[in-house]
Amino acid sequence: MAPIRFYQVDSFADELFKGNPAGVCLIYDEWLPEALMQNIAAEVNLSETTFVLRKDGKLYIRWFTPVAEVDLCGHATLAAAHALFRHENVREKTLTFQSRRGVLNVSYENELLTLDFPRDHIYPIEFTEQLNCFDEKPKETWRGTEEYLLIFEREAQIEQAVCNLEKAARIDLSGFIITAQSDRADADFVSRYFSPKFGIDEDPVTGSAHTLLVPYWQGVTGRDTFNARQISKRGGKLYCKAVKDRIKIGGQAVTFFAGELLL
Repeated sequence: MAPIRFYQVDSFADELFKGNPAGVCLIYDEWLPEALMQNIAAEVNLSETTFVLRKDGKLYIRWFTPVAEVDLCGHATLAAAHALFRHENVREKTLTFQSRRGVLNVSYENELLTLDFPRDHIYPIEFTEQLNCFDEKPKETWRGTEEYLLIFEREAQIEQAVCNLEKAARIDLSGFIITAQSDRADADFVSRYFSPKFGIDEDPVTGSAHTLLVPYWQGVTGRDTFNARQISKRGGKLYCKAVKDRIKIGGQAVTFFAGELLL
């Protein structure tokens, strides 16, 4: 097998060792066997490794955690676009990826990469014992397509939250997003994301989570545009806008490593 070009990129960051690292594998003509892609993701051992297939003038994208394939991943899509724009001589201003969740566009302008993702549909639900996975009880509980969204009163509760990872791994959806209004001058809301079910105890920055977060905060504030912070240990900055049934999620990215996989 020919070497596979590989990049490791810190997404939603303007400097190294911040944001969310993702692996990017560029392949041609045909997908690698699923078992091999899963083994690569496990070996790389980042929260997500994305595989981009370039075939017949189109781009196709898939995402793997160290333990499973997932249907959507924001930061790894941002990383893939960054690798193509910065290192693969792509001259278009917008990339279009075909994915399991439909068409995903990523534009590049003034050092900012912007994801164009489908808006998730969220609705309030009753707080149950299954969802009681944190040291404090949320004031509201919502459900999206793949995640639960827990709303808290204060930013400090998000910053200090402790997740029962063993219990959280047994929920029926992919994970938990927790959020509160921000106390910061440069952010409207803060969040954290936990998905131990898929081998991610806490994701540093989760672009796709904002397809739930933005609709929720839009409903609370009546606004369409937000500055968001994910306050994990690494931390990340996102610039978000609701446009009809789409959510625009912007951020920067930095390349940590470029090389080849010898398989």
